[in-house]
Amino acid sequence: MASPGPQAVPLRRRDIVVIGASAGGVEPLRDLVRALPADLPAAVFVVLHIAPSGTSVLPAILGRAGNLPAVHPINGDRILPGRIYVAPPDRHMLVRGGRISLTLGPRENRSRPAIDPLFRSAAMEFGPRVIGIIHSGTLDDGTAGLRAIDERGGMTVVQDPEEALHPAMPKNAMEAVAVDHCLKVAEIATLLKATVAGPGEFELRGRTDEPPVQVEDASAPPGVFVCPECHGPLHEVDESGVLQFRCRVGHVFSPESLEAEKGADIERSLFVALQVVEDGVSLARRLARHAGSRGYPVSERHFQAQAEARAEAASALRRLLTTRAPQAPEEQQPETA
Repeated sequence: MASPGPQAVPLRRRDIVVIGASAGGVEPLRDLVRALPADLPAAVFVVLHIAPSGTSVLPAILGRAGNLPAVHPINGDRILPGRIYVAPPDRHMLVRGGRISLTLGPRENRSRPAIDPLFRSAAMEFGPRVIGIIHSGTLDDGTAGLRAIDERGGMTVVQDPEEALHPAMPKNAMEAVAVDHCLKVAEIATLLKATVAGPGEFELRGRTDEPPVQVEDASAPPGVFVCPECHGPLHEVDESGVLQFRCRVGHVFSPESLEAEKGADIERSLFVALQVVEDGVSLARRLARHAGSRGYPVSERHFQAQAEARAEAASALRRLLTTRAPQAPEEQQPETA
């Protein structure tokens, strides 16, 4: 029997809102929740890239800013409307079986919490009921997740890159997804209030009986790249047309995140190399002085030549380190009131 094609399915409303943000994301999050009513008939989930240690104050910031209570959920909490659930530090936040799951799963795009796991799980669990929103941030976390929401019939929204402090995340999402709306934060708030306020009928743009994400096949041949997290082989994975790199244990990198991490690896390696070469310069000069004091001119000249050659190499490394292309800013976003 042929697979069912796209079909219109009646729904009460779109009542699951998932939001991803990174650098420059606190302000638009605060402005958005300030405009939402206390009786919003939807549950709002927020992932902001933050450092894994310490205490997150984002729920307090969002709670003070608006009319909805904002909390770090507890693993297993039932999903309720009219609440903002903020991913806690060092935990992925997923939705499963009508409840919230907090996991220590592998980092994705160098982050935990990461945006894509929440978006993918919401798409699989709630399909067309989901509204996915990408705010300010660097690199491209959230792109694959937004694509999954789109393929399951959900609504896709990005903050207008012209307004975003760091426009890369919304721009990258727009390159991979034909987003439904590209809006300023005030317009996103208006859209949310109108969309979740009443019944509607939504056209599904594909099947709803299959997960939107292709999981990496462990039997597939590995790629040529090494996972920066665990140093295992990375596999190229096509997630609904979005290229991802996944290792066997589950670390996931988007192309820009992997490139940024490799750039950081190169920088670290160059500094290690500089330290080793400068140690070699010091050693060769010391040996040259020792040979000279003992009356061994041949050895003295040999070690002096070694010192000069290594000093030239050290100078070349220093020039490389000071003139290299700047790396993308770190995705972890400090929280400020």
